[in-house]
Amino acid sequence: MEHKLSEQEIQRRENLKHLVEKGIEAFPAEQWKVTNTAKEILENFKDEINTFPDVTLAGRMLNSRIMGKASFADLIDSTGKIQVYITRDDICPGEDKTLYNDVFKKYLDNGDIVGIKGYVFRTKMGEISIHVREFKMLSKSLRPLPSVKEKDGVVYDAFSDPEQRYRQRYVDLLVNPHVKDNFLKRVKLIQSMRNFLNDKGYLEVETPILQPQYGGAAARPFKTHHNTLDMTLYLRIANELYLKRLIVGGFDGVYEFAKDFRNEGMDRFHNPEFTMIELYVAYKDYYWMMDLVEEMLEKAAMDIHGTTEVKFGEHTINFQRPWKRYTMFEAIEHFTGTNIEGMGEGQLAELARSIGVHIDGTMGFGKIIDEIFGHACEPKLIQPTFITDYPVEMSPLAKKHRSKPGLVERFEAICVGKEILNAYSELNDPIEQRTRFEEQLKLGLRGDEEAMTLDEDFLRALEYGMPPTAGLGIGIDRLAMIMIGAQSIQEVIFFPQMRAENID
Repeated sequence: MEHKLSEQEIQRRENLKHLVEKGIEAFPAEQWKVTNTAKEILENFKDEINTFPDVTLAGRMLNSRIMGKASFADLIDSTGKIQVYITRDDICPGEDKTLYNDVFKKYLDNGDIVGIKGYVFRTKMGEISIHVREFKMLSKSLRPLPSVKEKDGVVYDAFSDPEQRYRQRYVDLLVNPHVKDNFLKRVKLIQSMRNFLNDKGYLEVETPILQPQYGGAAARPFKTHHNTLDMTLYLRIANELYLKRLIVGGFDGVYEFAKDFRNEGMDRFHNPEFTMIELYVAYKDYYWMMDLVEEMLEKAAMDIHGTTEVKFGEHTINFQRPWKRYTMFEAIEHFTGTNIEGMGEGQLAELARSIGVHIDGTMGFGKIIDEIFGHACEPKLIQPTFITDYPVEMSPLAKKHRSKPGLVERFEAICVGKEILNAYSELNDPIEQRTRFEEQLKLGLRGDEEAMTLDEDFLRALEYGMPPTAGLGIGIDRLAMIMIGAQSIQEVIFFPQMRAENID
């Protein structure tokens, strides 16, 4: 359906028409060389010296206050807002006053993108401003921005509906300055982690997104078809198995910031497209990896906030080392009062039902334990906490524990009641790995849609020999939520997945 224009949109198109008639290009092609930013000027201007005698900026013109031959307005660039002062005789030094009388006064709309040149001064009211000597239209805005008012430092925002904000992130970023700050902090988080790993000597790599055999996690995939090869392909649910192939190939440490995709439910902690970092280091184990995680995330908090403490809702989260550690069985006993060591599947199902956990016939031993832990323990773990030593049934890719039969060398970190990372001493015995995959196939036959598949090429790679390896996967979006203090994953993803929109 064609969009029905509002009165304001009709008027803006009329203004565009008038600009064209007067020979003013509304969308010029030549570049506008920016030399300064609003933030730079506001932070560095000094009254006693001529700090900025010649500046060139570009941005959106807002809130024009026209007073005859002179006017004030606000210029918003990527760094902030600065006041500009424009006079007719400055920008129209000859006899032709069209640029000011018609273009600026009549046909310039709130949100139009302009270029200005001039010098910086302080007004009688004490506000740092730019005295404009040259003015140029760079791009016409054909839709009005939401009206936003500010009083005493408080922004009263007309664009606060979450669904609108996530669908039209471009508007959200324009009118809600804190939103841009959230994403800048996310960038700092990723940069901190990347720098940390690079300094350790690990290699950043890329692996396939389209995969003939999905694996590396327990999840439902998105499925597609490649026409030329006439074969089914899957969007990756994890990049683990490819990264471990690179360890087989002789690299000692590899990592990847990867877009992964899981065809599952959506809520404030889940988006079907999300970002993971996975790291694999040869000749290390999960004890070593726990220490590395603590060091890396403590540093990330410091890089973002200058402190290890982060506010998340009513909680103050502290990423300072060392973090608390429980085995999975210890955590369940601590929070339920029941020691599940030695219990069979039937006893576990009975315990689960007694504490209000729904159990069905598709769930095996490991799945039931996972459900008990998720219900009784996970929500109560607020500070960063390592949960270690999982049942082998829950961890098809992890190495059996060196001293605890029936368990594997695996840990997760839980924070504000949610898993933020997962790590193993990686299983490198190809015979044992095949057995684990076959057990997963049996769970799939019982109806478990998240059971892993059997990857013959990965098993072939293991048969060439993979050194003892520690592996790690961190959900960047969830970690960013905590580091930023965002209550929804949609707040840290520029363009989260949404239901189809009817645009009128």
